[in-house]
Amino acid sequence: MQLGVIGLGRMGQIVVDRTLDGGHDVVAFDLDDDAVATAADAGATPADSIEDFVETLGDNKRIWLMVPAGTAVDATLNDLDPHLTDEDIVVDGGNSNFQASVDRAEATPAAYLDCGTSGGPAGAELGFSLMIGGPAWAYDEMTPVFDAVATGPDGHDRMGESGAGHYVKMVHNGVEYALMQAYGEGFELLANGRYDLDMESIARTWNNGAVIRSWLLELCEEAFREEGTADDPLGDVADHIAGGSTGTWTVKESLEQEVPVPLIYQALAERFDSRNEGRLSRRLANRLRYGFGRHHVARDK
Repeated sequence: MQLGVIGLGRMGQIVVDRTLDGGHDVVAFDLDDDAVATAADAGATPADSIEDFVETLGDNKRIWLMVPAGTAVDATLNDLDPHLTDEDIVVDGGNSNFQASVDRAEATPAAYLDCGTSGGPAGAELGFSLMIGGPAWAYDEMTPVFDAVATGPDGHDRMGESGAGHYVKMVHNGVEYALMQAYGEGFELLANGRYDLDMESIARTWNNGAVIRSWLLELCEEAFREEGTADDPLGDVADHIAGGSTGTWTVKESLEQEVPVPLIYQALAERFDSRNEGRLSRRLANRLRYGFGRHHVARDK
């Protein structure tokens, strides 16, 4: 099938590459001409404007947005809306708020699929985990592309009606916060406890058969290996954890639904408090965000 991709940053380029590798055609557009050129080099058909983009796609347009959550999504939809009908499909693969996705689904002429996307840059090789909300017929229509972009048929599913995909991804991110916090606290105790211990060795040992093994723990091992010095297991990695929007949405939703999430709340509070003082647990979370998402690592000056 033919897929149009708007937003050719790190994650958008992965969508392009995996869709092409799956044997599908891609039409690519971005405000950055260099990003469009990169997609074209990979085999996509470049578009130099929204008008060129939709004209190249023709009828029954299948479009994947991979633009930053918020105003960029709305601006892109405003440009697309005059060219869309109820036979077209738009996938929003960013970290949008689920309520905003519900509103966009109601306002957009096309079928709107909110697609929570997890996996980070590692998805280039492994594929993403896709949590999708919206009309069942549109999900079924897009399944060949989802199979290509995800880890395979088991790497994606329709979570429910509009908003459900981004809702599940929101909670996923809250769980991620809590897991990072738990690993960070454990390693902080080990680093400041009664024995002289090697953090990288512990992470590697735990990852080979222990109950708490995981990809995040593999990233802990990577962080200690690449950042550690003789004096500090994380070198100059700063105690400053960026982000926080999806965790905030998760905590707000827990309050509205009266469901206690104390671990997620505490992890969010620690993230905000990291902007004030220094702890190894938060420094590790800082570096882990680079490991799974190639986010910027704040460092001590």
